[in-house]
Amino acid sequence: MKPMVNITFLGAAGIVTGSKFLIETPEKKILIDCGLFQGLKELRVLNWENLPINAETIDIVLLTHGHLDHVGYLPRLLKQGFTGKIIGTAPTLAIAEIILKDSAKIHEEEAKKANEEKYTKHNPALPFYNIYEAEKTIALFKADLEGKWITLSKNITYRFQYIGHIIGATFIELNLWGKRFVFSGDIGRPNDYLLENPKRPKWADYLFIESTYGSKLHPDEDIENILSQLIKETVHKRGNLIIPSFAVERLQTLMYVLWKLYKQRRIPNIPIFIDSPMGNNVLEIFERFPSWHKLPMTEYNAMCDHININQSYRETWQTIDDTRSKIIIAGSGMVTGGRVLTYLQQLINKPSTTVLLVGYQAEGTRGRQLQEGTHEIRLFGKYYPVKATIKHIENLSAHADQNDLLHWISNIKNIPETTFLVHGEPNALDAFRVKIKETLGWNVVIPKLMDTKQIVV
Repeated sequence: MKPMVNITFLGAAGIVTGSKFLIETPEKKILIDCGLFQGLKELRVLNWENLPINAETIDIVLLTHGHLDHVGYLPRLLKQGFTGKIIGTAPTLAIAEIILKDSAKIHEEEAKKANEEKYTKHNPALPFYNIYEAEKTIALFKADLEGKWITLSKNITYRFQYIGHIIGATFIELNLWGKRFVFSGDIGRPNDYLLENPKRPKWADYLFIESTYGSKLHPDEDIENILSQLIKETVHKRGNLIIPSFAVERLQTLMYVLWKLYKQRRIPNIPIFIDSPMGNNVLEIFERFPSWHKLPMTEYNAMCDHININQSYRETWQTIDDTRSKIIIAGSGMVTGGRVLTYLQQLINKPSTTVLLVGYQAEGTRGRQLQEGTHEIRLFGKYYPVKATIKHIENLSAHADQNDLLHWISNIKNIPETTFLVHGEPNALDAFRVKIKETLGWNVVIPKLMDTKQIVV
């Protein structure tokens, strides 16, 4: 009798965030990613519920990369009884460590602030997890090499393969009884400023592929020209250019592009402030793992010397009080938390301010509200009028677009038995499903949240 494998879609099914895929086999139970739901409140409240599985029985967690929506639920998994290993590439685990510690600190600070200022209905407001719980999670980390097959049990092997997107990111190939299951994680783009082109799978019996931009092509934007113009307009208005940014990859890419523009004398010598403690820590990852990116260390050092990197919250206020026109890059990228909120609280009501959104904005986030033209925004329990100019560029996105996704799967030599589309909003998922059916004729399934699929291997 052939063995049965159950796949349960615990996250990133019908939505973008909360990536978690449980694979139950007769030999091992494996969780691919363990991410946090972000965006809409109806999704965020799911984070507080225990998973509908027995976490104690999971043997291992394999991580595609270190983003919060792929690793941010790990401390809660431990709280529910998980004691196994958490495995990823060395830079992925380094990123995950930074993100979990930073996230725990933010959770603690927000709970404290909510309790002090009484803008919460919870009494008391509790952090989602704390620093101690994050550190307990990090103690279970174990690094594996990229490109090397690892034996997990008699009939199970796995391999991490470079995929761009962010430093350390991979797709995961999982061999179960001779059948290959491929989990894309988040797929990077070709010709990235900092990263090499993604590797591509050659075989997939079952394919699980992200579809964030499954319905879109990235616009043919000249990012350097757009940034140059916005910076010149900011200087002319004597205002501030605020760029909410993801701390991992996006922030370092922005630093590099701005440094490049300054070197080429395409922008004036305007002060640039980086205000993201997590982003600063990620910069050190680029130093520690030079083989994982293509930025020469001489360029890296010159770039860091040119830019002001804030180290403390006191420096945040000094930057706000600085009357010069300036560029401020601060976390978080979807304006869901972090120091960018303090800048927006002080500056979003000024017509001289420009806010530049530089990536995907999930449903229910402040970033999406700003992108869609909201007239006011809620920060720290109060509403502030939006008088700033809001701009959005997509071409800095670290996610593959529809053409890139099709290119990535075009290297697969066989026809997968099933292709599961995950990590996308409904329109993107359906458009990509139709595209794959029309161009390749493959069997495509869009699973729903908490669906379980049975596969005979």
